[in-house]
Amino acid sequence: MKIGISCYPTFGGSGIVATELAMALAEGGDEVHVLSYALPSRLSLVDPRIFFHEVVAAHYPLFEYPPWSLALASKMVDVFHHHRLDVLHAHYALPNAVSAVLAKQILAPRPVPVVTTLHGTDVTLIGNDPSYLATTRWGVLESDAVTAVSESLCRATLEQLCLGDKPVEVVPNFIDPRRYEAARHLPGARRWARPGERLLVHISNFRPVKRLLDVVEVFARVATRLPARLLLVGDGPERARAEQRCRERQLGDRVVFLGNFPAIEEVLVGADLFLLPSESESFGLSALEALSCAVPVVASRAGGLPEVVAEGENGFLLPVGDVDGMAAAALSLLADPERHRRFAEHGRQWAVTRFDEASVVARYREVYARAIAAAHRREGRG
Repeated sequence: MKIGISCYPTFGGSGIVATELAMALAEGGDEVHVLSYALPSRLSLVDPRIFFHEVVAAHYPLFEYPPWSLALASKMVDVFHHHRLDVLHAHYALPNAVSAVLAKQILAPRPVPVVTTLHGTDVTLIGNDPSYLATTRWGVLESDAVTAVSESLCRATLEQLCLGDKPVEVVPNFIDPRRYEAARHLPGARRWARPGERLLVHISNFRPVKRLLDVVEVFARVATRLPARLLLVGDGPERARAEQRCRERQLGDRVVFLGNFPAIEEVLVGADLFLLPSESESFGLSALEALSCAVPVVASRAGGLPEVVAEGENGFLLPVGDVDGMAAAALSLLADPERHRRFAEHGRQWAVTRFDEASVVARYREVYARAIAAAHRREGRG
């Protein structure tokens, strides 16, 4: 199969999942063409079946904001036509799904199957904005198949976009067990620890929705009870505020800001606990990656996180903003080595069995096959 995948190239979950899917499909024998305005952060081009196409939006004096969505649609038309693709897979509704549907209309009557995967903020935040709602809804309705990364996001999509009888299939995010298995014997997070310290980790894009200050406050409470260090992986608009809070709490020497780190497993392995107190999470990919590295999770009970973290078995879920509760949950694990070991082992097994790459990628291939059949039936009637 020849597949075109469009995504954002950043460290956010949608781009990471799209990239990992592209590489898994190529490893399985498919030819994959990735389209974005920059090379995605985790995309490896070593496999000869993976191709990258940069989307360039021209800067003309007339355009205060270059029309990247139109440039993307044009690139999709070009790649689909000249590389004879079988399907376009858009990750994120705006503008990727809308651009894909536009490319489909440009190439008509030639069948152009479009699959759209929704990742969260493209529906709950951006897509729900009145400025974009009609466009988002149109892109989703005109797609031949639509998937969402969690049951929670599926419900939100059907409710907020008013899709009627348009089916939305849940296909969760996934991990490659081999990648995390290979990292198990690396020093990982212990490289930043002093003897006797417990290591807590948080990974995100540091947007307000991630509640980075809550991470600092949870850690501050833990650090008063036992020797500990916090690793903050990522970057974004809340970093300066978090740095200031660390100084106010006199935590500067015990909090390490690592910036963006592509090989997440090299930080997670060896950590004792993962913190994710987000206000909203469509899925919680970083929590799944932590569990894959046998790191228990303390997170908020929000969005799709209850589908990723097994409460009381590999982590704890608390109400959004319950800093004291999260700190107490963290301390209950860190102070009980045997319980911590059970949570860590369960997390690893849970991630491998429920979110295995092979089974999820196989489901995407089934979605592609149905979308291709639907597109050909539609054009046949036309």
